[in-house]
Amino acid sequence: MARRLYSEGSGDKRVSRSAIVIATSGVALGLAIMIISISVVLGFKSSVRDKVTGLGGHIQIVNYLSLYNFESAPIQLTDSLLQSVGSVEGVRSVMPFCQKTGMLKTDSAFQGVVFRGVDESYDLTYLRSVLVEGDLQEPFSHGEDTKRLVISSYLARQLGLGVGSRVYSYFFDGSLRARRFTVAAIYATNLSEHDRNLVFCDFQTAHQLLGYEPDQASGAEVLINSFDSLSVVSRRVSSLVNHRQDSYGAYYTTATITDLFPNIFSWLQLLDLNVVVILVLMLAVACFTTVSGLLILVLERTQFIGTMKALGATNRSLRALFIYYALLVILRGIVIGDALGVLLCLVQRHWGIIRLDPSTYYVDRVPILLDWPLTLGVSLAVLVVSVLVLVLPSYVVSHIQPAKSIRFE
Repeated sequence: MARRLYSEGSGDKRVSRSAIVIATSGVALGLAIMIISISVVLGFKSSVRDKVTGLGGHIQIVNYLSLYNFESAPIQLTDSLLQSVGSVEGVRSVMPFCQKTGMLKTDSAFQGVVFRGVDESYDLTYLRSVLVEGDLQEPFSHGEDTKRLVISSYLARQLGLGVGSRVYSYFFDGSLRARRFTVAAIYATNLSEHDRNLVFCDFQTAHQLLGYEPDQASGAEVLINSFDSLSVVSRRVSSLVNHRQDSYGAYYTTATITDLFPNIFSWLQLLDLNVVVILVLMLAVACFTTVSGLLILVLERTQFIGTMKALGATNRSLRALFIYYALLVILRGIVIGDALGVLLCLVQRHWGIIRLDPSTYYVDRVPILLDWPLTLGVSLAVLVVSVLVLVLPSYVVSHIQPAKSIRFE
């Protein structure tokens, strides 16, 4: 009976037709905004996390003194230690690095930077994905001074450099030392913390400049399989290396990427609160329009309700009838809302219509990450909550008297 009433479209009753349209639109728009909001926040968090961890790893193993000094202190990285950390459940790779502060100088400008020396074990997947010029087909070497340099687009603009340009670097350690590099590639992450300071060179060059022993380095970057397991894997790595002393007397310690960049990850956590507010507001709108539509349908079907009661229908069966009727309206709104929300997300993901200022948001367009299980969960939540809030308004049917309603005009 509910399907038949729904298929009739309320006949010539314009008020009820408008109520159904408004209720359907309220559910559809509310759900579409929910899907878009969740996808945008997930996209932001994923994009920014990938940028930060792509150039710094998820966990860093360093000398305890490096946490309190601008210059990195050496730590012993033996093959056995690297293998032990690499065998920890959840760890994908362990990559040693050497880090040295210095200055890049051209005829017209200079810029203080941090040189990060990496070798062939370093995962260049993310760095290659953000290259804007040049290539990194050949990995950096551990024991060879290749004199190749990878700089950011910000530094390239500031210093007037391009791929193939030669640039001098200067290092100050009581005495002045100079090296000449050739720019092999240029990257851009839009993270000012990285783009303004970080350049990549081979491990051997940075190691020589630091004067470390052959088995020493500034630290090791640890990549894990899933960011969601960061705290668990970090505890496992920490229990393995923290408070241990190497043969040179240095103490190991670990730091997660959230510890190293707390401002970025605190900002990402605030986005979750914004999403919760949007979800609550949109769910309230969907429920309000649905309840309003149900009340209008009941009031316009007063004669029908009176006739059904006179024929023996119970209040419970009539309440169920109108709840089923409203359920059909909600289902239609959910289908339209899902289609609209997913379509807009796909358009933004593939064409990037909405642009952003990368200096403020770290990305140049609104990022989208569609989580299909979460999208389905939101749709089911809207369906369940909308139906539950209809139970109380449906009791209006109980107050309609057949003797009066049948004569109602």
